[in-house]
Amino acid sequence: MIVWYGHSCFKVDNVLIDPYVPNPMCNISYDKIMKDVEVIAVTHGHSDHLGNAEYLAKKYDVPVVSNHEISIYLSNKGVNAEGMNIGGTIFINNSKLTMVNAEHSSDIDLNTSGGVASGYIVNDRVYHAGDTGLFGDMKLIAELYSPDIALLPVGGRYTMGPEEAINAVEYLKPKIFIPMHYNTFPAIEQDEQTILNLVKKVEDIGVEVIIPEIGAPIEL
Repeated sequence: MIVWYGHSCFKVDNVLIDPYVPNPMCNISYDKIMKDVEVIAVTHGHSDHLGNAEYLAKKYDVPVVSNHEISIYLSNKGVNAEGMNIGGTIFINNSKLTMVNAEHSSDIDLNTSGGVASGYIVNDRVYHAGDTGLFGDMKLIAELYSPDIALLPVGGRYTMGPEEAINAVEYLKPKIFIPMHYNTFPAIEQDEQTILNLVKKVEDIGVEVIIPEIGAPIEL
């Protein structure tokens, strides 16, 4: 099951990724979001991805998985944080997370390094790309992990946009593509026609596109 909570925040099975909630797209209660969540995963240190990881981890007694630097930052705040790095895999609370590369920055603030940005392969089938530009090693991610579902940013400016996302889908060859990280703020707005064009071009490749609704479970 996959549930989108706006921006890049998804629940994938029992893993909550990039817990930027509430956000301009989502005001669902924490109790509802955290139902059945056993692990929080953070792709990088920016506030719209690290989000409320500290608060949620403490309130609901859930561990956070992140890169090494963010895990140290959270541990120093009393969070049960598990660090890892690119290429590594962790088995935790009935979930499997493999950390893969992303092309992006990651500082938590001007004085605190957030290490490197990443994406995750969740339970061998879902690729959450995090914030990233297009990069050629998406082909290697496809070769190594063969994810069935790709969650890819399409907002542009801070990540790849719709046109680059088409290339990413061609590289990854998933069965299903779900766009994310768009329309949260004016700087990453994409008009309806642009999204419709993206859907058509991806479907022409032979990949199903799902435009999720906030808080609505996608059974897969």
